Amino acid sequence: MSGNTFGTLFAVTNFGESHGPAIGCVIDGCPPGMELSEADIQGDLDRRRPGTSRHVTQRNEPDAVQILSGVYEGKTTGTPIALLIQNTDQRSKDYGQIAQQFRPGHADFTYWKKYGIRDPRGGGRSSARLTAPMVAAGAVAKKWLAEKYGMVFRGCMTQIGEIAIPFESWDHVPANPFFAPMADVSELEAYMDRLRKAGDSCGARIRVTAGNVPIGLGEPLFDKLDAEIAYAMMGINAVKAVEIGAGFESITQRGTTHGDSITPTGFVTNNAGGILGGISSGQDLEVSIAIKPTSSIISPRQSIDIHNNPVEVVTKGRHDPCVGIRATPIAEAMLALVVMEHVLRNRAQCGDVQTQAEKPESASPQASFL
Repeated sequence: MSGNTFGTLFAVTNFGESHGPAIGCVIDGCPPGMELSEADIQGDLDRRRPGTSRHVTQRNEPDAVQILSGVYEGKTTGTPIALLIQNTDQRSKDYGQIAQQFRPGHADFTYWKKYGIRDPRGGGRSSARLTAPMVAAGAVAKKWLAEKYGMVFRGCMTQIGEIAIPFESWDHVPANPFFAPMADVSELEAYMDRLRKAGDSCGARIRVTAGNVPIGLGEPLFDKLDAEIAYAMMGINAVKAVEIGAGFESITQRGTTHGDSITPTGFVTNNAGGILGGISSGQDLEVSIAIKPTSSIISPRQSIDIHNNPVEVVTKGRHDPCVGIRATPIAEAMLALVVMEHVLRNRAQCGDVQTQAEKPESASPQASFL
Protein backbone atom coordinates (compact mmCIF):
# COMPACT_ATOMS: atom_id res chain seq x y z
CA MET A 1 0.00 0.00 0.00
CA SER A 2 1.47 3.33 -1.02
CA GLY A 3 0.86 6.72 0.53
CA ASN A 4 2.34 5.95 3.93
CA THR A 5 5.15 8.54 3.94
CA PHE A 6 4.56 12.19 4.76
CA GLY A 7 7.17 14.79 3.84
CA THR A 8 10.39 14.74 1.82
CA LEU A 9 13.23 16.39 3.75
CA PHE A 10 11.60 15.45 7.04
CA ALA A 11 9.99 12.21 5.91
CA VAL A 12 7.75 10.24 8.27
CA THR A 13 6.81 6.69 7.23
CA ASN A 14 3.87 5.35 9.25
CA PHE A 15 3.28 1.61 9.79
CA GLY A 16 1.01 -0.80 11.64
CA GLU A 17 -2.66 -1.67 12.16
CA SER A 18 -5.13 -0.92 14.93
CA HIS A 19 -5.06 -4.45 16.36
CA GLY A 20 -1.60 -5.55 15.21
CA PRO A 21 1.26 -6.13 17.66
CA ALA A 22 2.51 -2.54 17.35
CA ILE A 23 2.31 0.71 15.43
CA GLY A 24 5.04 3.24 14.76
CA CYS A 25 6.96 5.37 12.32
CA VAL A 26 10.40 6.02 10.90
CA ILE A 27 11.56 9.65 10.71
CA ASP A 28 14.18 10.26 8.05
CA GLY A 29 15.85 13.66 7.83
CA CYS A 30 15.85 14.89 11.42
CA PRO A 31 18.88 17.18 11.81
CA PRO A 32 21.66 15.78 14.01
CA GLY A 33 22.74 16.99 17.42
CA MET A 34 19.35 17.58 19.09
CA GLU A 35 18.87 16.06 22.52
CA LEU A 36 15.98 13.59 22.30
CA SER A 37 14.47 11.06 24.69
CA GLU A 38 11.20 9.20 25.02
CA ALA A 39 10.09 11.79 27.57
CA ASP A 40 10.22 14.50 24.89
CA ILE A 41 7.63 12.56 22.90
CA GLN A 42 5.49 10.91 25.57
CA GLY A 43 3.74 14.07 26.72
CA ASP A 44 1.96 14.61 23.40
CA LEU A 45 1.09 10.91 23.13
CA ASP A 46 -0.48 11.06 26.59
CA ARG A 47 -2.66 13.95 25.44
CA ARG A 48 -3.91 11.90 22.46
CA ARG A 49 -4.17 8.44 23.97
CA PRO A 50 -7.50 6.66 24.54
CA GLY A 51 -9.10 5.94 27.90
CA THR A 52 -8.38 9.32 29.48
CA SER A 53 -12.01 10.23 30.30
CA ARG A 54 -15.53 8.82 30.11
CA HIS A 55 -16.12 10.87 26.97
CA VAL A 56 -13.69 8.90 24.77
CA THR A 57 -13.10 5.26 23.87
CA GLN A 58 -12.29 3.12 26.90
CA ARG A 59 -9.61 1.19 25.07
CA ASN A 60 -6.79 1.45 27.60
CA GLU A 61 -3.53 1.90 25.72
CA PRO A 62 -0.53 3.39 27.54
CA ASP A 63 0.96 4.41 24.18
CA ALA A 64 4.45 4.19 25.64
CA VAL A 65 6.92 5.12 22.91
CA GLN A 66 10.29 3.45 22.33
CA ILE A 67 13.13 5.01 20.37
CA LEU A 68 14.78 2.16 18.48
CA SER A 69 17.34 4.03 16.37
CA GLY A 70 18.69 7.40 15.31
CA VAL A 71 19.71 8.56 18.80
CA TYR A 72 23.15 8.03 20.36
CA GLU A 73 24.11 9.19 23.84
CA GLY A 74 20.88 11.15 24.01
CA LYS A 75 21.29 13.09 20.75
CA THR A 76 19.92 12.64 17.25
CA THR A 77 22.53 11.37 14.80
CA GLY A 78 20.93 12.48 11.53
CA THR A 79 20.06 8.87 10.68
CA PRO A 80 16.53 7.39 10.64
CA ILE A 81 14.71 7.58 13.96
CA ALA A 82 12.47 4.55 14.48
CA LEU A 83 9.63 4.99 17.01
CA LEU A 84 7.59 2.02 18.24
CA ILE A 85 4.30 1.96 20.20
CA GLN A 86 3.03 -1.43 21.37
CA ASN A 87 -0.67 -2.30 21.10
CA THR A 88 -1.64 -3.88 24.42
CA ASP A 89 -5.45 -3.67 24.76
CA GLN A 90 -6.93 -5.03 21.52
CA ARG A 91 -10.37 -6.71 21.60
CA SER A 92 -10.57 -8.13 18.10
CA LYS A 93 -13.59 -10.30 18.94
CA ASP A 94 -15.72 -7.13 18.93
CA TYR A 95 -15.25 -7.00 15.15
CA GLY A 96 -16.07 -10.59 14.25
CA GLN A 97 -19.63 -9.79 13.18
CA ILE A 98 -18.63 -7.01 10.77
CA ALA A 99 -15.87 -8.95 8.99
CA GLN A 100 -18.35 -9.72 6.21
CA GLN A 101 -20.24 -6.43 6.37
CA PHE A 102 -19.52 -2.81 5.49
CA ARG A 103 -20.03 -0.20 8.21
CA PRO A 104 -21.64 3.01 6.89
CA GLY A 105 -19.26 5.96 6.98
CA HIS A 106 -16.16 3.76 7.27
CA ALA A 107 -13.47 2.74 4.81
CA ASP A 108 -14.61 -0.91 4.87
CA PHE A 109 -16.27 -0.78 1.45
CA THR A 110 -13.54 1.20 -0.30
CA TYR A 111 -10.67 -0.87 1.14
CA TRP A 112 -12.43 -4.08 0.08
CA LYS A 113 -13.03 -2.81 -3.45
CA LYS A 114 -9.50 -1.41 -3.85
CA TYR A 115 -7.41 -4.23 -2.35
CA GLY A 116 -9.73 -7.24 -2.39
CA ILE A 117 -8.90 -7.83 1.27
CA ARG A 118 -9.20 -5.85 4.49
CA ASP A 119 -8.37 -6.09 8.17
CA PRO A 120 -11.70 -5.56 9.97
CA ARG A 121 -10.19 -5.42 13.47
CA GLY A 122 -10.70 -1.89 14.67
CA GLY A 123 -10.58 -0.65 11.11
CA GLY A 124 -7.09 -2.06 10.53
CA ARG A 125 -4.96 0.44 8.63
CA SER A 126 -7.79 2.98 8.35
CA SER A 127 -8.08 3.33 12.13
CA ALA A 128 -7.46 6.64 13.88
CA ARG A 129 -5.06 4.66 16.06
CA LEU A 130 -2.51 5.29 13.29
CA THR A 131 -2.48 8.97 14.24
CA ALA A 132 -0.40 8.11 17.32
CA PRO A 133 2.86 7.68 15.35
CA MET A 134 2.24 11.03 13.65
CA VAL A 135 1.80 12.68 17.05
CA ALA A 136 5.11 11.12 18.08
CA ALA A 137 6.85 12.42 14.95
CA GLY A 138 5.24 15.81 15.43
CA ALA A 139 6.68 15.99 18.94
CA VAL A 140 10.18 15.58 17.48
CA ALA A 141 9.50 18.36 14.95
CA LYS A 142 8.04 20.62 17.66
CA LYS A 143 11.13 20.23 19.82
CA TRP A 144 13.53 21.14 17.00
CA LEU A 145 11.42 24.09 15.86
CA ALA A 146 11.11 25.38 19.42
CA GLU A 147 14.86 25.20 19.96
CA LYS A 148 15.83 26.78 16.64
CA TYR A 149 13.06 29.37 16.19
CA GLY A 150 11.09 29.51 19.43
CA MET A 151 7.99 28.23 17.65
CA VAL A 152 4.94 27.35 19.73
CA PHE A 153 2.11 25.06 18.53
CA ARG A 154 -1.26 25.14 20.29
CA GLY A 155 -4.72 23.84 19.62
CA CYS A 156 -8.20 23.82 21.12
CA MET A 157 -11.76 22.75 20.43
CA THR A 158 -14.03 25.60 19.28
CA GLN A 159 -17.24 23.66 18.67
CA ILE A 160 -18.67 20.26 19.55
CA GLY A 161 -21.87 19.26 17.81
CA GLU A 162 -24.20 22.25 17.92
CA ILE A 163 -22.39 23.87 20.86
CA ALA A 164 -20.01 26.72 20.04
CA ILE A 165 -17.16 27.03 22.55
CA PRO A 166 -16.09 30.61 23.33
CA PHE A 167 -12.40 31.32 23.69
CA GLU A 168 -11.49 32.39 27.22
CA SER A 169 -7.84 31.40 27.67
CA TRP A 170 -5.26 28.92 26.47
CA ASP A 171 -4.67 28.12 30.14
CA HIS A 172 -7.97 26.20 30.31
CA VAL A 173 -7.11 23.82 27.46
CA PRO A 174 -5.02 21.29 29.43
CA ALA A 175 -7.44 21.39 32.37
CA ASN A 176 -10.36 19.53 30.77
CA PRO A 177 -10.87 16.44 28.57
CA PHE A 178 -12.26 18.46 25.65
CA PHE A 179 -9.20 20.69 25.03
CA ALA A 180 -11.73 23.50 25.43
CA PRO A 181 -10.40 27.05 26.07
CA MET A 182 -13.06 27.71 28.73
CA ALA A 183 -13.23 27.18 32.48
CA ASP A 184 -16.66 25.56 32.83
CA VAL A 185 -17.18 22.51 30.60
CA SER A 186 -20.22 21.09 32.43
CA GLU A 187 -22.47 21.81 29.44
CA LEU A 188 -20.11 19.86 27.18
CA GLU A 189 -20.01 16.94 29.61
CA ALA A 190 -23.82 16.80 29.86
CA TYR A 191 -24.09 16.96 26.07
CA MET A 192 -21.69 14.04 25.62
CA ASP A 193 -23.46 11.98 28.28
CA ARG A 194 -26.78 12.44 26.43
CA LEU A 195 -25.15 11.55 23.15
CA ARG A 196 -23.60 8.35 24.47
CA LYS A 197 -26.89 7.31 26.08
CA ALA A 198 -28.66 7.82 22.76
CA GLY A 199 -26.12 5.61 20.98
CA ASP A 200 -25.19 8.44 18.64
CA SER A 201 -22.17 10.63 17.83
CA CYS A 202 -21.27 14.16 16.80
CA GLY A 203 -18.60 16.16 15.01
CA ALA A 204 -16.31 18.94 16.17
CA ARG A 205 -14.31 21.96 15.06
CA ILE A 206 -10.67 22.26 16.10
CA ARG A 207 -8.46 25.34 15.94
CA VAL A 208 -4.69 24.95 15.75
CA THR A 209 -2.09 27.71 15.64
CA ALA A 210 1.65 28.15 15.29
CA GLY A 211 3.46 31.16 16.72
CA ASN A 212 6.93 32.61 16.09
CA VAL A 213 6.79 31.38 12.51
CA PRO A 214 9.67 32.59 10.29
CA ILE A 215 8.81 34.65 7.22
CA GLY A 216 9.30 32.93 3.88
CA LEU A 217 8.05 29.37 4.35
CA GLY A 218 6.17 27.96 1.35
CA GLU A 219 6.64 27.71 -2.40
CA PRO A 220 4.73 28.76 -5.52
CA LEU A 221 2.53 27.38 -7.04
CA PHE A 222 1.48 23.97 -5.79
CA ASP A 223 3.70 23.70 -2.72
CA LYS A 224 2.12 26.73 -1.09
CA LEU A 225 2.30 26.54 2.69
CA ASP A 226 -1.48 26.70 3.02
CA ALA A 227 -1.94 24.02 0.36
CA GLU A 228 0.45 21.72 2.20
CA ILE A 229 -1.30 22.42 5.51
CA ALA A 230 -4.66 21.53 3.95
CA TYR A 231 -3.14 18.34 2.51
CA ALA A 232 -1.80 17.37 5.93
CA MET A 233 -5.00 18.11 7.79
CA MET A 234 -7.11 16.17 5.30
CA GLY A 235 -4.82 13.23 6.00
CA ILE A 236 -6.19 13.06 9.55
CA ASN A 237 -9.00 10.52 9.99
CA ALA A 238 -12.53 11.99 9.89
CA VAL A 239 -11.48 15.50 8.77
CA LYS A 240 -13.91 16.81 6.14
CA ALA A 241 -12.94 20.49 5.81
CA VAL A 242 -9.98 22.82 6.42
CA GLU A 243 -9.95 26.58 6.86
CA ILE A 244 -6.93 28.88 6.79
CA GLY A 245 -7.41 32.21 8.55
CA ALA A 246 -10.89 33.63 7.97
CA GLY A 247 -11.73 30.59 5.84
CA PHE A 248 -15.38 30.42 4.79
CA GLU A 249 -16.08 33.71 6.54
CA SER A 250 -14.13 35.29 3.67
CA ILE A 251 -17.24 34.83 1.53
CA THR A 252 -19.14 37.52 3.42
CA GLN A 253 -16.20 39.86 3.99
CA ARG A 254 -15.46 42.84 1.76
CA GLY A 255 -12.11 43.46 0.17
CA THR A 256 -11.79 46.58 2.27
CA THR A 257 -11.74 44.47 5.43
CA HIS A 258 -10.43 41.06 4.36
CA GLY A 259 -7.02 42.24 3.14
CA ASP A 260 -4.75 42.53 6.16
CA SER A 261 -3.50 46.11 6.24
CA ILE A 262 0.20 46.62 6.98
CA THR A 263 1.55 49.51 9.03
CA PRO A 264 5.11 50.37 10.14
CA THR A 265 4.32 48.46 13.33
CA GLY A 266 3.02 45.34 11.57
CA PHE A 267 -0.16 43.70 10.34
CA VAL A 268 -3.45 45.06 11.64
CA THR A 269 -5.45 41.83 11.25
CA ASN A 270 -4.80 38.21 10.32
CA ASN A 271 -7.59 37.14 7.97
CA ALA A 272 -4.95 35.45 5.81
CA GLY A 273 -4.03 33.10 8.64
CA GLY A 274 -0.34 34.01 8.47
CA ILE A 275 0.09 33.08 4.79
CA LEU A 276 0.24 35.40 1.76
CA GLY A 277 0.66 33.97 -1.74
CA GLY A 278 1.39 30.61 -0.18
CA ILE A 279 4.32 32.02 1.84
CA SER A 280 4.38 32.63 5.59
CA SER A 281 4.15 36.28 6.60
CA GLY A 282 5.55 35.90 10.11
CA GLN A 283 2.13 36.15 11.70
CA ASP A 284 0.63 33.24 13.59
CA LEU A 285 -0.56 30.39 11.39
CA GLU A 286 -4.32 29.98 11.99
CA VAL A 287 -5.97 26.74 10.91
CA SER A 288 -9.39 25.23 11.66
CA ILE A 289 -10.59 21.74 10.79
CA ALA A 290 -14.04 20.16 10.73
CA ILE A 291 -14.32 16.59 11.99
CA LYS A 292 -17.29 14.42 11.07
CA PRO A 293 -19.40 12.44 13.58
CA THR A 294 -17.93 9.11 14.61
CA SER A 295 -19.12 6.40 12.22
CA SER A 296 -18.86 3.57 14.78
CA ILE A 297 -22.13 3.79 16.72
CA ILE A 298 -24.44 1.22 18.30
CA SER A 299 -27.55 2.56 16.56
CA PRO A 300 -28.53 0.16 13.73
CA ARG A 301 -27.99 1.38 10.17
CA GLN A 302 -28.64 0.02 6.72
CA SER A 303 -25.77 -1.43 4.65
CA ILE A 304 -24.71 -4.47 2.60
CA ASP A 305 -22.39 -7.44 3.09
CA ILE A 306 -19.59 -8.64 0.79
CA HIS A 307 -22.17 -10.62 -1.26
CA ASN A 308 -24.25 -7.46 -1.83
CA ASN A 309 -27.01 -8.64 0.50
CA PRO A 310 -28.81 -5.97 2.56
CA VAL A 311 -27.91 -6.05 6.25
CA GLU A 312 -28.46 -4.00 9.38
CA VAL A 313 -25.16 -3.00 10.96
CA VAL A 314 -24.61 -2.37 14.67
CA THR A 315 -21.01 -1.49 15.53
CA LYS A 316 -19.99 -2.92 18.89
CA GLY A 317 -16.73 -2.28 20.70
CA ARG A 318 -15.18 0.77 22.33
CA HIS A 319 -15.49 3.98 20.34
CA ASP A 320 -15.29 7.73 20.78
CA PRO A 321 -18.75 9.34 20.51
CA CYS A 322 -16.82 12.36 19.21
CA VAL A 323 -13.44 11.64 17.64
CA GLY A 324 -12.81 15.38 17.64
CA ILE A 325 -12.16 15.29 21.39
CA ARG A 326 -8.73 13.70 20.90
CA ALA A 327 -7.95 15.44 17.61
CA THR A 328 -6.26 18.56 18.99
CA PRO A 329 -2.78 17.07 19.56
CA ILE A 330 -3.05 15.32 16.18
CA ALA A 331 -3.73 18.59 14.36
CA GLU A 332 -0.87 20.27 16.24
CA ALA A 333 1.47 17.47 15.18
CA MET A 334 0.51 17.62 11.51
CA LEU A 335 0.94 21.40 11.45
CA ALA A 336 4.38 21.01 13.04
CA LEU A 337 5.38 18.42 10.43
CA VAL A 338 4.40 20.74 7.58
CA VAL A 339 6.30 23.66 9.10
CA MET A 340 9.34 21.47 9.77
CA GLU A 341 9.41 20.33 6.15
CA HIS A 342 9.22 23.90 4.85
CA VAL A 343 11.83 25.24 7.26
CA LEU A 344 14.28 22.65 5.98
CA ARG A 345 13.34 23.41 2.35
CA ASN A 346 13.76 27.13 2.84
CA ARG A 347 17.06 26.68 4.64
CA ALA A 348 18.34 24.63 1.71
CA GLN A 349 17.21 26.99 -1.07
CA CYS A 350 17.11 30.46 0.46
CA GLY A 351 19.41 30.27 3.45
CA ASP A 352 21.69 32.93 1.98
CA VAL A 353 18.94 35.36 0.94
CA GLN A 354 19.04 38.81 2.53
CA THR A 355 16.63 41.68 1.93
CA GLN A 356 16.92 45.39 2.59
CA ALA A 357 13.53 45.56 4.28
CA GLU A 358 13.68 45.74 8.03
CA LYS A 359 11.52 43.53 10.16
CA PRO A 360 8.35 45.35 11.29
CA GLU A 361 8.17 45.75 15.02
CA SER A 362 4.77 44.43 14.61
CA ALA A 363 1.53 43.13 15.82
CA SER A 364 3.51 40.13 14.84
CA PRO A 365 6.46 40.36 17.20
CA GLN A 366 7.27 36.75 16.40
CA ALA A 367 8.11 37.57 12.78
CA SER A 368 11.70 36.87 11.88
CA PHE A 369 13.79 36.44 8.75
CA LEU A 370 15.44 33.11 8.10
